[in-house]
Amino acid sequence: MELTQAQIDTFNNDGFLLLREFAAPEMCDEIRTLAAKHLYDMVEPIESEEEYLQKQSGAKTTRRLRQVYDREPLFAEWMSNPKIRPVLQQLIGEQPVLLLAHHNSIMTKLPHVSSITTWHQDIRYWHFENDNLLSVWLSLGDEYLDNGLLEFIPGTHKMSFTPEQFDKNAAFREDLPENQKIIAKRVHFELKKGDLVLFHAKTLHYANKNVSDEPKISFVYSLRGISNKPIKGTRSDAREIAL
Repeated sequence: MELTQAQIDTFNNDGFLLLREFAAPEMCDEIRTLAAKHLYDMVEPIESEEEYLQKQSGAKTTRRLRQVYDREPLFAEWMSNPKIRPVLQQLIGEQPVLLLAHHNSIMTKLPHVSSITTWHQDIRYWHFENDNLLSVWLSLGDEYLDNGLLEFIPGTHKMSFTPEQFDKNAAFREDLPENQKIIAKRVHFELKKGDLVLFHAKTLHYANKNVSDEPKISFVYSLRGISNKPIKGTRSDAREIAL
C-alpha cells in the first residue's frame, strides 16, 4: 500500500493520519486474545496505573504491557508487517527503524479504574538527533470518547512551546489561557477494529479514562528515520530493528 499525496499532506499538516480498516479483523482478534491473557496473568514487564500516577499502593492495575515485540511471534509479525513499510517510508522520508525502547506496547484502559492520559508529546522522554519520529496505533476494537479514545490537536507537531507550558511531569498545562486556546482545537475520530492512526512524536494528544463497562485494548509502536540517530547513553540508545 502507498499513500496518496493528499494523505501525506494531511499527515504533514496535522501531525496525524487515520487509515480505516488497515489491519485484518482476524489478526486483531488474535492479538487481542493473546494480549488479554498477558494482561490477566500480569506478565511483566508492565506499567501500572499506580506507577503512571506516581502513587504508592500495594494494589496494581495494569495500564500497559511493555516490550511486546518479544512476547509473542504474532506481535513481532504485526510490528514488522511489510504492508505498512511503504507508508512508513513515505511519511518518514527514508528507511524506517523500529524502536524497542519506546512504546513497543499494548495499551489498555480498564473499565472504571483507568486514569486520564494528560495532554502530552511522546518526544518528552525520547532522545534523538531530531524529531523525525512517528507512532503507529492499531485499534483492536471500538474506541470512542467514553472508553478513552485518543484525541489530537492538529498542527502542534510544528509549534514551539516554552518549558512553562508543561508541568513537572511534562504534561501540557490545561490551566494556562494560552494553552486553553490551543486545546480548544482538539479533534477526534471514533475507531473500529483494524483502524490505524499514525502520529508524529510532537503531536499533542490525550485520552480520557474509560467509563464504559468493557476494557479498551490497543497496540502501539514507534519508529525513527534511519538517519535520525539516538543520543548515546540515553534510554533511546537501545535495541532497534531496521525494517
